[in-house]
This record gives sequence, C-alpha cells and structure tokens, in this order.
Amino acid sequence: MRDWLGRLSLRSRLMAIGVTGLAVALAVGGVAMYAVLHYAIDHTLDSEAQATARQVEALVGSGQLPQPIPVSGAQIVQVVDARNRVLTASVNGDRLTSLLRPFEVARARAGATLSVPGSRAGVNGPLRVTADPADSPSGPVTVVVAQQVQDLLQGERLLRTILLVTFPLLLAVLALIAWFVIGRTLRPVHELRVGAVRISGEQREERLSVPVAADEIRALALTLNDMLDRLEAARARQRAFVADAAHELRSPLTSMRTQLEVARQLGEGGPLADDLLADVTRLSALVEDLLLLARADSGPSSTPEPLLVQPLLRELAERYAAARVPVVAEDGAPVAASAAPGDLDRVLSNLVDNAVRHATSRVSVGAAAEGPWTVLTVTDDGPGIAAQDRDRVFERFARLDDARDRDAGGTGLGLSIVRQLVGKAGGSVRLGDAGGAPGAPGLRVEVRLPKAQLGPRPAQVQA
Repeated sequence: MRDWLGRLSLRSRLMAIGVTGLAVALAVGGVAMYAVLHYAIDHTLDSEAQATARQVEALVGSGQLPQPIPVSGAQIVQVVDARNRVLTASVNGDRLTSLLRPFEVARARAGATLSVPGSRAGVNGPLRVTADPADSPSGPVTVVVAQQVQDLLQGERLLRTILLVTFPLLLAVLALIAWFVIGRTLRPVHELRVGAVRISGEQREERLSVPVAADEIRALALTLNDMLDRLEAARARQRAFVADAAHELRSPLTSMRTQLEVARQLGEGGPLADDLLADVTRLSALVEDLLLLARADSGPSSTPEPLLVQPLLRELAERYAAARVPVVAEDGAPVAASAAPGDLDRVLSNLVDNAVRHATSRVSVGAAAEGPWTVLTVTDDGPGIAAQDRDRVFERFARLDDARDRDAGGTGLGLSIVRQLVGKAGGSVRLGDAGGAPGAPGLRVEVRLPKAQLGPRPAQVQA
C-alpha cells in the first residue's frame, strides 16, 4: 500500500487519503444513523405496546375486561388463557384464533419480541408482537399486543436506498471539490518547482515568486530564495576565482612560451625545450578554455544573428586541410542558424578538433533544416563513445576509460564549452552513433540551433 501511494503525485496521495477517510466516515455515519433510527423505532413501538399491555392488565386484574378491548391506532390486542384460547380481543383482532402459537406464547411471556406473519390477523406485512402475563379472577392469562410495521419497514428500506445512492454521489461531489481545492492549494508549490527548474536550467539571477499568503509555502519560497542567493554568491566567487586565476596565468605562460621558442630556435636546452613547449602550449589552451567558460557562466555576452552555415563549414574544412585526417564539408541546401558568430565558430572548432584527434580516416561536417531547427553534424569514424558515457563527457575535465580521453591532446573542457555556448544560443547538443545503429563505429554529434530566415545578404563568419 505504501509503495503504491509512493508512486502517486502529492495531489493524488492527498486525494486518495482524503477520499478514503471521507468514505469511511460517511459509511460509519450512515450505518450509525440507520442503527440509531432502527433502535428508536423499535423502542417506541415496544414502549407503546407495553403501555397498552399495562392498561389491559389493569382491566384484567379488576375483572372489568370489556368486549371488545378498546385500543388506539392500529394495535391488535388479544387476551388468551393458559390453554391459548382467546378470551377477548380488540375490534380488529381475531376472537377465535390466537396470534401466537403455544410455543411462541411461552417465548413472548419470557420477554422476547416476536415477528409473525400479518396473515394471522388478515393484514399485509409482518406484525411485531409482545406478550405480558396477567392475573384475572378466573386464573392466569396472557395479554398479547401486536403492531403493524409494514409502513415502518418500507421507510427503513427507503432510507437504506437513499443512503446507498446519495452517499456515493455525495462522495463523488466532495472528491471533485477536494481535487479542485488541493490543486489550487498546491499551485504555488508547482510554480516554485517550475521557477526552480527554469532558474537552475538557465542559471538566471531571478528569484522565485513569493506567495502573498503567510503560510508554509511562503516560508518555503523565502527559504529557497535565500538558498539561491547563497548559491549565486558561491558561483560568482567561483567564476571570479577561475577568471582571475586564468587571467593571472596568461602572462607568465606567454613569457615562458616565448622563451622556450627562442631557446628552441637557438638550439639551447636540447629536447627539453620541445617537451616543455608542448606542455606550456597545452597549459595555455587550458587557461583560454577556463577563461571562456568563466565568461560563458557569467551570462550572455554576445548577440545572436542569422548566419549562413554552409560557408562556415567550407571555411572550417579548409582550415583543417593539413590535419591528420581529411575534414569534408557535405553539400546540402543552404540553411541559416541564429547564433553569435564567434560562439558558433568555437563550437564547431571544438567538435572538429575532438573528431580529428580520434577519427580513423575521415571527418565530415554538414547542416540541414529540421522544423524550427538548424542541425549541424560532425561525424568521425573513430572508436566512438559508449551510450552510458555520453552525458558524462559534457562534464568538465571528464575522463573516459576508453580511447576518447584527454590524453590525446585535449583539455577536458571542449565538450563542456560546446554545451555551454549552444545552450546560450537556445539550442542543444546530442551524441549518437555515426552509423545510425547502436554500436556502430564512430561518433556523430548533432548541434541543434534555432533556424534563422535567409536574407538577401546573409552574414558570414570571417576566418
């Protein structure tokens, strides 16, 4: 039961618990009301029968028993002797045949209330019969009082029907009202969740809306906003540290690189200068990537504009003409994307750099329009990336156990920069198999950017 409730939403759980409790309360209340009403009716009937019996007993004891016995209402009264013979009866009672059989008289005299068929008195429906012993001048007798309960039984049946019909309808109406009220009550929580997702996904500096009502949800919103303030301050300190550290490293690294290049030109230091120069070059690239990430984390710094993609892809292929494997720009219909020129160039350069490092024989780049998106693809025939690792490679400094790690010359930040810049442009990036089938060799990277309308003079990115 607990596992089943755990799979439901909070609104559904509250509804299930509330409706169940309400149904139990209505059922218990209905049964209790019916039982109390039934008891009250029986008690009233028995009280009236006992009152009539005492009056008749008084007449029997005084020896003044009239013929017939006067009664009120629809009561039937008989006075029978010890041999169950009728001595006298009311106007509506049989003066020849007793309502009760001898064994029934014994039970009734002992205090039992009996129900006998109305046909014994010529009426419809059952009769509720009680009997009290009395003493007459001629010997012991029994006063039998019967009451017609057909109408009362019909009333009880009608009440049961009404309860069985109206209670489910009432429960359904109350459930609908509760569903609406719970939804309205939880709407601020939903708005808080949506706002938190939006702020977290886009790293905005805005805060959650605070409800007007001074309740627990308002306190939650204030607490979350305070937490967001602390997180924003921590991110700001982290970005400032990374940017400052990277900026301070640029100058000494540039100086070291210059000295090593001079030493290599002069032939000083032997192979040590070449080894150190490679490490310094890689460290300089890492510093530049850190600076770029710090600027990207700080928010949008460039304005997207319509860019014709094919010229950029051809220029990119020419730039990698001397790479270890050829980079081919695929032909296709002209398409444009909305992005900042420098950011788009950096995205494609990072993807092509990664593909060239790991490709076996070929890298291809292409573009096509799909609905509202312009899809840029970079495909290589290298070892590829396992499906379970394709989200992790976008983490900063992620290292894989296979051939596609940063030991091949990357900084471990290339794909992180790609996702950051593409996200700023309102797009997304996805990794897949180059052959289209799971497990096919190679890697296919798809970058989706908002499609832009082609103008008469489309903008182009300069080399």
